[in-house]
Amino acid sequence: MHTEHNTNPAGTAPNATTPGAVPSGPGAAAVLAAGIGSLALGVFALAGDAVPPIRQAFNIWNPSGPLSGVTTAAVLVWLVAWYLLARRWSAREVGLTWVTAAALAMLAGGLLLTFPPFMDMLQGG
Repeated sequence: MHTEHNTNPAGTAPNATTPGAVPSGPGAAAVLAAGIGSLALGVFALAGDAVPPIRQAFNIWNPSGPLSGVTTAAVLVWLVAWYLLARRWSAREVGLTWVTAAALAMLAGGLLLTFPPFMDMLQGG
């Protein structure tokens, strides 16, 4: 008598060849989009602080100043990146190692660009 034996350790996901396995693309899209949005936030914060015309353009609500436009634009970049990547990778297996490394690098860059001493150094202050 032959019985099926599950070779996957308990709690681990089946490999890509298993019928019905969920591809990693949608999750990878979410992770990479978060990194892209974080970096966009840092770039927009620096630009809104350093360039007067951009500061004016980002000032969509006076009580918060340009921060209102900076965060709104960064959220829009994040959503668009997530949508486009999720559509492109919806049924694909994506290498999570490079996606995670890229997302962490972008997150670090975005965080650094919102750190006031670093931002002041970039602006020559």
